[in-house]
Amino acid sequence: MKKELRLMKGNEAIAEAAIRAGTDGYFGYPITPQSEILEYLMEANPYETTGMVVLQAESEVAAINMVYGGAACGKKVMTSSSSPGISLKQEGISYIAGAELPCLIVNVARGGPGLGTIQPAQSDYFQSVKGGGHGDYHLIVLAPASVQEMADFVELGFDLAFKYRNPVLILSDGAIGQMMEKVYLNPPKPRSSEILEWATTGKPTTRERNIITSLDLDPNGQENFNLKLQAKYENIRKNEVRYEEFQCDDAQYLLVAYGTSARVCQKSVQIAREQGLKVGLLRPITLFPFPSERISELSDRVRGILSVEMSAGQMVEDVQLSVGCKVPVKHFGRMGGIVTTPDEVVDFLKLNIIGG
Repeated sequence: MKKELRLMKGNEAIAEAAIRAGTDGYFGYPITPQSEILEYLMEANPYETTGMVVLQAESEVAAINMVYGGAACGKKVMTSSSSPGISLKQEGISYIAGAELPCLIVNVARGGPGLGTIQPAQSDYFQSVKGGGHGDYHLIVLAPASVQEMADFVELGFDLAFKYRNPVLILSDGAIGQMMEKVYLNPPKPRSSEILEWATTGKPTTRERNIITSLDLDPNGQENFNLKLQAKYENIRKNEVRYEEFQCDDAQYLLVAYGTSARVCQKSVQIAREQGLKVGLLRPITLFPFPSERISELSDRVRGILSVEMSAGQMVEDVQLSVGCKVPVKHFGRMGGIVTTPDEVVDFLKLNIIGG
């Protein structure tokens, strides 16, 4: 079957992609600017056609614990929210990571801190990449830069979640969630009937019972489990790094940006090139694992790097760690829901990197 072409909001694309990916259950709670995900699923009522359960929980805390229960049964389950709502889910996310359960979480980020604004921001990077809850754990983090990727990353996210038995986060923002673009949607996939050997699906006579928990009161056992997790994360770092380069072959200066900021920076590269400045862009697609090795390689042949973010500067720390003081690394960003312009990026680059 051919892919279907639609004109959709980013939030709508995620919802439709979830239905077509054979998702078993969605549990969420409305919050701007991602409420269209829940609204779309409620209106589509996929239970009638695919058997997918869609439920508005009584709170974000309830929603993430419903995800925990569904994931423990080996089902393909997901939730979505926006920044303050994701904060409320952090305890449950840590429990899910500690129980090594696959699930998909979507954050259509807004400005903060606190209730902040409903406008887009990228100030949830630390929370997403460094482990926003308690304990030593990581989510696999995908950063879409288009409505098409909002759809594509649903299926990719589930594939990675089940491959590594690990939660996957799609970290988007309010601009991509609300913008409309054309999107090619995959043909519908049947829901899986596979019974996973580790899941709590009832105890057959052929195996011992499965116990899903993140609790181990023996410190030696807990340390061994943590070492197992760290080995898994290292395997993810080796095999799942994704990024995109734009005019980096001859670049003397490098922009690093993801999501909406990467869209802005692509135009900034064009403007800079028209002015005779050899500027390139590296767009991380996975924020964990971060493309540290590639940024390090590029830093060997550029004169300076600018991390562009809609925040006070969070990803810039990972860029600096990747570069290791080989060339100057600086940050430029707007906050409070303001999206920077391509000209502002070029002006800052000329003043603080090229001229500095």
